[in-house]
Amino acid sequence: MTAIIDAGADELLRLAAAVRDGAADPPAPDETLRVGVDLGTATCVLVVLATGRDGRQRPLWVAGHPSGALRDGVVVDFAAATAAVRRLKDAAAEALGVALDRAATAYPPCIPVGDARACRYVCESAGFADVVLVDEVSAAQRTLGVRDGVVVDVGGGSTGVGVFRDGALVALDDRAGGGHHLDLMLAGALGLPLEAAEPYKREHPREAFPVLVPGLQRIAENVRALTVGAEELPLHVAGGALMLPGAATYWPPTWSEPS
Repeated sequence: MTAIIDAGADELLRLAAAVRDGAADPPAPDETLRVGVDLGTATCVLVVLATGRDGRQRPLWVAGHPSGALRDGVVVDFAAATAAVRRLKDAAAEALGVALDRAATAYPPCIPVGDARACRYVCESAGFADVVLVDEVSAAQRTLGVRDGVVVDVGGGSTGVGVFRDGALVALDDRAGGGHHLDLMLAGALGLPLEAAEPYKREHPREAFPVLVPGLQRIAENVRALTVGAEELPLHVAGGALMLPGAATYWPPTWSEPS
Protein backbone atom coordinates (compact mmCIF):
# COMPACT_ATOMS: atom_id res chain seq x y z
CA MET A 1 0.00 0.00 0.00
CA THR A 2 1.41 3.38 -1.02
CA ALA A 3 0.56 6.51 0.93
CA ILE A 4 -0.35 9.61 -1.06
CA ILE A 5 -0.06 12.92 0.72
CA ASP A 6 -2.56 15.05 -1.15
CA ALA A 7 -1.50 18.64 -1.88
CA GLY A 8 -4.85 20.24 -1.13
CA ALA A 9 -3.86 21.13 2.42
CA ASP A 10 -0.93 23.23 1.21
CA GLU A 11 -3.21 25.24 -1.07
CA LEU A 12 -5.66 25.85 1.76
CA LEU A 13 -2.85 26.94 4.07
CA ARG A 14 -1.68 29.48 1.50
CA LEU A 15 -5.24 30.72 1.15
CA ALA A 16 -5.61 30.96 4.93
CA ALA A 17 -2.51 33.15 5.04
CA ALA A 18 -3.98 35.39 2.34
CA VAL A 19 -7.23 35.68 4.29
CA ARG A 20 -5.32 36.72 7.42
CA ASP A 21 -3.57 39.39 5.35
CA GLY A 22 -6.91 40.75 4.13
CA ALA A 23 -6.51 39.47 0.58
CA ALA A 24 -9.75 37.53 0.14
CA ASP A 25 -10.59 36.84 -3.51
CA PRO A 26 -14.23 37.75 -4.36
CA PRO A 27 -16.26 35.41 -6.57
CA ALA A 28 -16.86 36.10 -10.26
CA PRO A 29 -20.46 36.81 -11.35
CA ASP A 30 -20.78 33.45 -13.12
CA GLU A 31 -19.42 31.36 -10.24
CA THR A 32 -21.52 29.27 -7.86
CA LEU A 33 -20.47 29.22 -4.23
CA ARG A 34 -20.25 26.18 -1.99
CA VAL A 35 -19.61 26.31 1.73
CA GLY A 36 -18.13 23.51 3.81
CA VAL A 37 -18.08 23.46 7.60
CA ASP A 38 -15.88 21.16 9.68
CA LEU A 39 -16.95 21.53 13.30
CA GLY A 40 -13.85 19.71 14.50
CA THR A 41 -12.69 18.54 17.90
CA ALA A 42 -10.11 21.30 18.38
CA THR A 43 -10.85 23.81 15.61
CA CYS A 44 -13.92 24.77 13.62
CA VAL A 45 -13.06 25.42 9.95
CA LEU A 46 -15.15 27.05 7.22
CA VAL A 47 -14.22 26.87 3.52
CA VAL A 48 -15.88 28.66 0.60
CA LEU A 49 -15.36 27.24 -2.89
CA ALA A 50 -16.32 28.82 -6.20
CA THR A 51 -17.40 26.65 -9.14
CA GLY A 52 -17.20 28.13 -12.65
CA ARG A 53 -19.28 27.25 -15.69
CA ASP A 54 -16.60 24.79 -16.77
CA GLY A 55 -16.99 22.88 -13.48
CA ARG A 56 -13.60 23.85 -12.13
CA GLN A 57 -13.46 24.77 -8.46
CA ARG A 58 -11.22 27.19 -6.64
CA PRO A 59 -11.08 28.05 -2.93
CA LEU A 60 -12.04 31.61 -2.07
CA TRP A 61 -11.94 31.61 1.70
CA VAL A 62 -10.79 29.37 4.52
CA ALA A 63 -10.50 30.23 8.18
CA GLY A 64 -10.65 28.46 11.50
CA HIS A 65 -11.61 29.28 15.06
CA PRO A 66 -10.77 27.32 18.24
CA SER A 67 -13.84 25.48 19.37
CA GLY A 68 -13.47 22.35 21.50
CA ALA A 69 -17.22 21.90 21.17
CA LEU A 70 -17.00 18.32 19.89
CA ARG A 71 -15.70 15.11 21.44
CA ASP A 72 -15.47 11.98 19.30
CA GLY A 73 -17.94 13.45 16.83
CA VAL A 74 -20.51 14.36 19.48
CA VAL A 75 -21.50 17.99 20.06
CA VAL A 76 -20.82 18.59 23.75
CA ASP A 77 -21.16 22.40 23.73
CA PHE A 78 -23.90 23.44 21.32
CA ALA A 79 -23.63 27.15 22.11
CA ALA A 80 -19.85 27.26 21.57
CA ALA A 81 -20.11 25.32 18.32
CA THR A 82 -22.84 27.62 17.04
CA ALA A 83 -20.90 30.74 17.99
CA ALA A 84 -17.76 29.50 16.20
CA VAL A 85 -19.67 28.71 12.99
CA ARG A 86 -21.56 32.01 13.06
CA ARG A 87 -18.34 33.97 13.56
CA LEU A 88 -16.67 32.28 10.58
CA LYS A 89 -19.79 32.57 8.41
CA ASP A 90 -20.19 36.28 9.07
CA ALA A 91 -16.50 36.96 8.45
CA ALA A 92 -16.56 35.12 5.11
CA ALA A 93 -19.78 36.79 3.97
CA GLU A 94 -18.43 40.25 4.80
CA ALA A 95 -15.07 39.64 3.11
CA LEU A 96 -16.58 38.16 -0.06
CA GLY A 97 -19.54 40.54 -0.23
CA VAL A 98 -22.10 37.77 -0.63
CA ALA A 99 -24.81 36.07 1.40
CA LEU A 100 -24.02 32.54 2.53
CA ASP A 101 -27.16 30.54 3.28
CA ARG A 102 -26.28 26.98 2.18
CA ALA A 103 -23.59 24.70 3.56
CA ALA A 104 -22.45 21.12 3.87
CA THR A 105 -21.03 19.76 7.10
CA ALA A 106 -19.37 16.46 7.85
CA TYR A 107 -19.52 14.05 10.77
CA PRO A 108 -17.26 11.16 11.78
CA PRO A 109 -18.29 7.77 10.42
CA CYS A 110 -20.15 5.31 12.61
CA ILE A 111 -21.57 7.81 15.11
CA PRO A 112 -25.31 7.58 15.91
CA VAL A 113 -27.72 9.33 13.54
CA GLY A 114 -28.90 11.67 16.28
CA ASP A 115 -25.37 12.89 16.94
CA ALA A 116 -24.81 13.45 13.22
CA ARG A 117 -27.97 15.53 13.03
CA ALA A 118 -26.69 17.70 15.88
CA CYS A 119 -23.93 18.86 13.52
CA ARG A 120 -26.60 20.05 11.09
CA TYR A 121 -28.56 21.78 13.85
CA VAL A 122 -25.42 23.73 14.83
CA CYS A 123 -25.05 25.08 11.29
CA GLU A 124 -28.73 25.93 11.09
CA SER A 125 -28.55 27.80 14.39
CA ALA A 126 -25.56 29.71 13.01
CA GLY A 127 -27.68 31.06 10.15
CA PHE A 128 -27.49 28.51 7.33
CA ALA A 129 -30.96 27.82 5.97
CA ASP A 130 -30.02 24.70 3.98
CA VAL A 131 -27.51 22.22 5.41
CA VAL A 132 -26.37 18.92 3.88
CA LEU A 133 -24.81 16.15 5.98
CA VAL A 134 -22.08 13.80 4.76
CA ASP A 135 -19.63 11.56 6.58
CA GLU A 136 -16.07 12.91 6.75
CA VAL A 137 -14.45 10.10 4.78
CA SER A 138 -16.88 10.42 1.87
CA ALA A 139 -16.41 14.20 1.92
CA ALA A 140 -12.64 13.74 1.57
CA GLN A 141 -13.14 11.16 -1.19
CA ARG A 142 -15.32 13.52 -3.23
CA THR A 143 -12.87 16.38 -2.77
CA LEU A 144 -9.89 14.29 -3.83
CA GLY A 145 -11.73 12.52 -6.65
CA VAL A 146 -10.69 9.05 -5.48
CA ARG A 147 -12.26 6.15 -7.39
CA ASP A 148 -10.07 3.25 -6.30
CA GLY A 149 -8.25 3.77 -3.05
CA VAL A 150 -8.34 4.07 0.70
CA VAL A 151 -9.21 7.43 2.26
CA VAL A 152 -8.02 8.03 5.81
CA ASP A 153 -9.34 11.01 7.77
CA VAL A 154 -7.40 11.53 11.00
CA GLY A 155 -9.42 13.94 13.08
CA GLY A 156 -9.19 15.12 16.64
CA GLY A 157 -10.98 12.22 18.30
CA SER A 158 -10.84 9.31 15.87
CA THR A 159 -9.44 7.97 12.61
CA GLY A 160 -11.99 7.21 9.90
CA VAL A 161 -11.10 4.81 7.08
CA GLY A 162 -13.05 4.25 3.88
CA VAL A 163 -12.28 1.78 1.09
CA PHE A 164 -13.46 2.83 -2.37
CA ARG A 165 -13.60 0.62 -5.45
CA ASP A 166 -14.77 1.98 -8.78
CA GLY A 167 -16.06 5.06 -6.98
CA ALA A 168 -18.24 3.10 -4.56
CA LEU A 169 -17.75 2.98 -0.81
CA VAL A 170 -17.33 -0.71 0.05
CA ALA A 171 -16.09 -0.44 3.65
CA LEU A 172 -16.26 2.30 6.27
CA ASP A 173 -15.15 2.24 9.88
CA ASP A 174 -13.29 4.27 12.47
CA ARG A 175 -11.28 3.81 15.63
CA ALA A 176 -10.45 6.04 18.55
CA GLY A 177 -7.15 7.86 18.17
CA GLY A 178 -6.40 11.25 16.67
CA GLY A 179 -5.15 14.73 17.38
CA HIS A 180 -6.66 14.95 20.88
CA HIS A 181 -4.81 11.81 21.93
CA LEU A 182 -1.57 13.20 20.50
CA ASP A 183 -2.13 16.34 22.57
CA LEU A 184 -2.60 14.22 25.69
CA MET A 185 0.72 12.50 25.02
CA LEU A 186 2.51 15.78 24.43
CA ALA A 187 1.06 17.44 27.51
CA GLY A 188 2.04 14.50 29.71
CA ALA A 189 5.56 14.20 28.33
CA LEU A 190 6.41 17.90 28.50
CA GLY A 191 4.44 18.81 31.60
CA LEU A 192 2.17 21.20 29.70
CA PRO A 193 -1.46 22.07 30.40
CA LEU A 194 -3.62 20.18 27.92
CA GLU A 195 -4.88 23.41 26.32
CA ALA A 196 -1.26 24.40 25.60
CA ALA A 197 -0.36 21.15 23.81
CA GLU A 198 -2.10 21.94 20.52
CA PRO A 199 -0.47 25.40 20.11
CA TYR A 200 2.91 23.91 21.07
CA LYS A 201 2.50 21.14 18.48
CA ARG A 202 1.81 23.71 15.76
CA GLU A 203 4.54 26.15 16.76
CA HIS A 204 7.28 23.60 17.54
CA PRO A 205 6.63 20.64 15.22
CA ARG A 206 10.22 19.36 15.17
CA GLU A 207 10.38 19.21 18.95
CA ALA A 208 6.93 17.62 19.23
CA PHE A 209 7.40 14.98 16.56
CA PRO A 210 9.68 12.54 18.47
CA VAL A 211 7.34 12.56 21.44
CA LEU A 212 4.37 11.74 19.24
CA VAL A 213 5.85 8.79 17.33
CA PRO A 214 4.12 6.13 19.53
CA GLY A 215 0.78 7.86 18.95
CA LEU A 216 1.39 7.97 15.21
CA GLN A 217 2.24 4.26 15.30
CA ARG A 218 -1.08 3.58 17.01
CA ILE A 219 -2.95 5.51 14.33
CA ALA A 220 -1.04 3.63 11.63
CA GLU A 221 -1.89 0.28 13.22
CA ASN A 222 -5.57 1.25 13.29
CA VAL A 223 -5.38 2.02 9.58
CA ARG A 224 -3.66 -1.28 8.89
CA ALA A 225 -6.33 -3.21 10.79
CA LEU A 226 -9.15 -1.46 8.93
CA THR A 227 -7.67 -2.04 5.47
CA VAL A 228 -7.09 -5.80 5.51
CA GLY A 229 -7.88 -7.04 2.01
CA ALA A 230 -7.28 -3.63 0.42
CA GLU A 231 -3.49 -3.51 0.68
CA GLU A 232 -3.09 -3.10 -3.09
CA LEU A 233 -4.97 0.20 -3.15
CA PRO A 234 -3.28 3.61 -2.86
CA LEU A 235 -3.94 5.41 0.39
CA HIS A 236 -4.94 9.07 0.62
CA VAL A 237 -4.26 10.81 3.92
CA ALA A 238 -6.49 13.68 5.06
CA GLY A 239 -7.40 15.31 8.35
CA GLY A 240 -5.97 18.07 10.47
CA ALA A 241 -4.30 15.80 13.05
CA LEU A 242 -1.57 14.80 10.58
CA MET A 243 -0.59 18.31 9.51
CA LEU A 244 2.48 17.96 11.73
CA PRO A 245 5.44 17.82 9.28
CA GLY A 246 6.49 14.20 8.75
CA ALA A 247 3.47 12.70 10.51
CA ALA A 248 1.61 11.53 7.42
CA THR A 249 4.65 9.68 6.06
CA TYR A 250 5.64 7.92 9.29
CA TRP A 251 4.18 4.45 9.29
CA PRO A 252 5.69 1.29 10.82
CA PRO A 253 6.54 -1.61 8.47
CA THR A 254 3.60 -3.65 9.82
CA TRP A 255 1.23 -1.28 8.01
CA SER A 256 2.45 -1.97 4.48
CA GLU A 257 3.29 -5.59 5.30
CA PRO A 258 0.43 -6.85 7.47
CA SER A 259 0.99 -10.09 9.29
